[in-house]
Amino acid sequence: MNTVIIIQARVGSSRLPGKTMLPLGEEPLLLRMIERVRAAKTSKTIVVATTEEEADDQISELCITEGINIYRGHSTNLLDRHFKAALNYDPTIVVKIPSDCPLIDPGVIDKVLDFYIMNMDKYDYVSNLHPASYPDGNDVEVMTFNTLYRTWLYAGKQFELEHTTPYIWENPDKFRIGNVEWETGMNYSMTHRFTIDYIEDYMFIKAIYDELYPTNPLFSMDDILYLLEKKPELMEINRKYTGVNWYREHLNELKTITPDQTKVL
Repeated sequence: MNTVIIIQARVGSSRLPGKTMLPLGEEPLLLRMIERVRAAKTSKTIVVATTEEEADDQISELCITEGINIYRGHSTNLLDRHFKAALNYDPTIVVKIPSDCPLIDPGVIDKVLDFYIMNMDKYDYVSNLHPASYPDGNDVEVMTFNTLYRTWLYAGKQFELEHTTPYIWENPDKFRIGNVEWETGMNYSMTHRFTIDYIEDYMFIKAIYDELYPTNPLFSMDDILYLLEKKPELMEINRKYTGVNWYREHLNELKTITPDQTKVL
């Protein structure tokens, strides 16, 4: 079984330009995130999928220098970029993890992948997002290559192309959908924000790294939550953005997303 994890990354973020290259522990954020993805125990190939824009030359150069697989493709059609990046590696399973998750827990990656592998005869697509329960920024989506191929063939709405997988989870009549919920039974998806879209998110993530990385480079989600219990003031850094996600821009189009799963700024 050939598992390919694709991390979409670019420099030209509209809300926080250059976020993938911001420093965390003296290395670019993207490298720190890949360090965490690599720590997942499941055998896999990791590919960074960036654009052909000149601005993203620095991502390509970084990956080449660090020996990381790189694919360059369409700047706005992320579904096309994801599919063609995967195509180069003859995958059985394709995993989508966005580059704005530098605090992702390797153990969460393994839980979602293990669940899919143990139930691969039952599901075409498994994530921990539909519905979400983990702290925002632990996003893992697993699909068969055939599922990705069918999506690439038939998805046509702009938000489906831009966000890669909505055509799958918006069509449970066409695909067998599975979900992994946080085993604690809690739902922190709208209250704890470990992702990066705004400068306050970066300040929060940097504060977490500064606290935990020096003594435990592969600190877990539980380590972060324990730190936040001891220092609740850290939660205030990006609190105004908790619950904010891209769903808010497409509530009139999304069939499976309800208003309580996003927050409007």
